[in-house]
Amino acid sequence: MDSRMLLTALQHADSFFPGGTAAFSFGLEALRTDGLVRTAEEVALFVAGQLRHRWACADRPVLAAAYAAGDDLEAVSAVDHLQEAMALATELRQGSRRLGMALLGVHTRLGTRNADAYHAWVLAGRVPGHIAVVQGLVWRGVGLSLEVASTIAAHGFCVGLIGAALRLGLIGHLDGQRSLTALRDLIAELLATPIPSLGEISSFAPACDIALMRHETQTARLFAN
Repeated sequence: MDSRMLLTALQHADSFFPGGTAAFSFGLEALRTDGLVRTAEEVALFVAGQLRHRWACADRPVLAAAYAAGDDLEAVSAVDHLQEAMALATELRQGSRRLGMALLGVHTRLGTRNADAYHAWVLAGRVPGHIAVVQGLVWRGVGLSLEVASTIAAHGFCVGLIGAALRLGLIGHLDGQRSLTALRDLIAELLATPIPSLGEISSFAPACDIALMRHETQTARLFAN
């Protein structure tokens, strides 16, 4: 990786980048309320499970397919609708859409290639605009390789969940850093495996999906999902 791509990756992987992830816990808040995730060790297991059974087998291939579609926005749209069909929980669909819209809006204002056109499609209701699809589209647009884009997506996925655990009081900052350090080997292992085809994508995280479904009926909530 040359220094320009490294600097681009650092910019877009930074939590300072206004991508909107701070509003979502992806089921962790409900699991905490239910007493199913209580300790730093359980948070680490939760993040690893989500990384392996949701991101690697669903979000990663979607990101890769959107990236490979390049300037063919109709092909990107087909991938987007596939991910919509795969998201069973309402809060998961809405959260992914809102994150995608937030990221796409920033890239539209930054002038990233294809961001404005796809943003218009989302606003018109033509496509849902899921986050993994948008990541593939805009990170190709800023010149990142697929390998780098996938790496920062996996890292950002983990940072988002660990950040939610911090705000929920489940862990401290050092616990979060220990978890990120421990997750490096798993991320590297997952990235070294072949990318599943769109016909092979799957997501199996039933406890989290049920937590997402229950979360929308809870009266006291810190997060949007």
